[in-house]
Amino acid sequence: MIRLQNLTLQRGPQRLLEGAELTLHAGQKVGLIGANGAGKSSLFALLRGELGPDAGDCQLPADWRIAHMRQEIDTLERLAVDYVLDGDLALRRVQAELASAEAAHDGSAVARLHAELDSVDGYSADARARKLLAGLGFSHEQMDRRVGDFSGGWRMRLNLAQALMCPSELLLLDEPTNHLDLDAILWLEDWLKSYPGTLLLISHDRDFLDSVVNHVAHLEQRKLTLYRGGYSAFERARAERLAQQQVAYEKQQAQRAHMEKYIARFKAQATKARQAQSRIKALERLEELAPAHVDSPFDFTFRESDKVSTPLLSLSEGRLGYGDKTVLDKLKLSLAPGARIGLLGPNGAGKSTLIKTLAGELEPLGGRLQRGENLAIGYFAQHQLDALDDQASPLLHLQRIAPAEREQTLRDFLGGFDFRGPRCDEPVLNFSGGEKARLALALIAWEKPNLLLLDEPTNHLDLEMRLALTMALQEFAGAVLVVSHDRHLLKSTTDEFLLVAEGRVVEFEGDLDDYARWLIDYRSRQQPSSAPSPGAADKTDKRAQRQAAAALRQQLAPHKKQADKLEQDLGMLHQQLATLETRLGDSALYEAARKDELRELLAEQSRLKSREGELEEAWLEALETLEALQQQLAATE
Repeated sequence: MIRLQNLTLQRGPQRLLEGAELTLHAGQKVGLIGANGAGKSSLFALLRGELGPDAGDCQLPADWRIAHMRQEIDTLERLAVDYVLDGDLALRRVQAELASAEAAHDGSAVARLHAELDSVDGYSADARARKLLAGLGFSHEQMDRRVGDFSGGWRMRLNLAQALMCPSELLLLDEPTNHLDLDAILWLEDWLKSYPGTLLLISHDRDFLDSVVNHVAHLEQRKLTLYRGGYSAFERARAERLAQQQVAYEKQQAQRAHMEKYIARFKAQATKARQAQSRIKALERLEELAPAHVDSPFDFTFRESDKVSTPLLSLSEGRLGYGDKTVLDKLKLSLAPGARIGLLGPNGAGKSTLIKTLAGELEPLGGRLQRGENLAIGYFAQHQLDALDDQASPLLHLQRIAPAEREQTLRDFLGGFDFRGPRCDEPVLNFSGGEKARLALALIAWEKPNLLLLDEPTNHLDLEMRLALTMALQEFAGAVLVVSHDRHLLKSTTDEFLLVAEGRVVEFEGDLDDYARWLIDYRSRQQPSSAPSPGAADKTDKRAQRQAAAALRQQLAPHKKQADKLEQDLGMLHQQLATLETRLGDSALYEAARKDELRELLAEQSRLKSREGELEEAWLEALETLEALQQQLAATE
């Protein structure tokens, strides 16, 4: 088990844990949550032995192997599949020793190392590595490309695959879903559910946590509190504790009043009816959710547009893509005010291509794209974080788009995104990915959009900010088109789904559970086309056969040598017994004067007979082993 006792952990002047207690049993799957900067990653470093406790104890079983997802890449020239295989250190050690033994023509060492290679599943290692890569979205062609050929997000997928490849009793994963799409997240969920060891997982994806973990460890106010169940169970349990506080009650009532006002305003309007229904559903959940997040630093809304057009945007016979490459064809889409659409589809199917085209970053290759007169788009994508001015502060960013607005009004608005006091005036150069994402969303929210195009808006956002974004989108009166791997956000803010797959965009009749089943069927249909060609398969099989035959021949040599030696020893023993029996045939030996000599010869005969039986048994076993290996060799050649 893992046991933290009266643990104090400090990084520089900041005390992260003080008198913390935590006990985790082998096989438990635990989600580690807490505010950014609370010390989650430092706790991982402590468990890996990279940090020591400032006070108290951190105890782990000495024989546990620990695997973790690295945040950096130290080699760019390795092939992707080889980089993943490097995660299995025991495998790489045996392979290196085997290569040395073969170079030295050490048959005994080669035989021993082949047996050791089999014990670490070395013969199936390449297939297992490729299966991990396929699950995380890599094509067969990508698996044999250099690590340096991949972008940062795909390199993080390689680090994740390397961690999963490593045999371990403890697996530490820090934000593994940050660079994954929904397809890969669903695959990873299944993999982690079957992981037999102890899992400690840092994640801001509540549905992912609910699906994978059976306990939640909450790091708050330098203490660790362990809750039974997934994230939803934690949320309810914490809400029960905080609901007794008056501030929780007051905040809850204020949010309820705000939602009820919206429902009363729009429920009777046909064009707003679906949105009102969404708020009613949210209102039903508010009572248990609000107290759990009473201490959230985020509280914002998207300012409503002054004018709208109907439709906001329409596309007919659209052909979308890049240059001469068509990604989507014969596309028909109309976005009306109040539409709330989630885009689903496999990785690379064209979801981002569609959003970029609607946002005006890509021109359609064909068809007609018509924009409403009063269309105001708020577009969020990850590359926009890099477009922020590193030398400008959050306040200056907002002043550039609202030069006539009072400074205090802008500061109050930024405060809802947790940019307060001096943080408002600091340049974004050293901001984290989460802080940059919050600033980009703040700039969009200020601009009064009537259509939000959101491409993975929750990347880098913590749980509290994700909830605040969800609430803001629920209250947003305009249209929303969103791509996200956060299923809670999709379920809470969209009313319909469009499926982007195989060059088409069609309405998806079903929920996210139906989509998960669709993905399984889609992958099975894609398997024949993604499988190696028969010629390549034959080549792979023949190479594997040659390798197996060579390994068997290496194993044959020491076994044959042993059998020959046993046969030789047995022959010498038979000669000794024959000589002894000749001496025992001498009648003079049985006279009284030679009784001591007779006794010694009979004792020697007994000893040799016993040794004969042992050698015969060992020789027969060696012959059986040798015969079995020869039969295997004949079958492979």
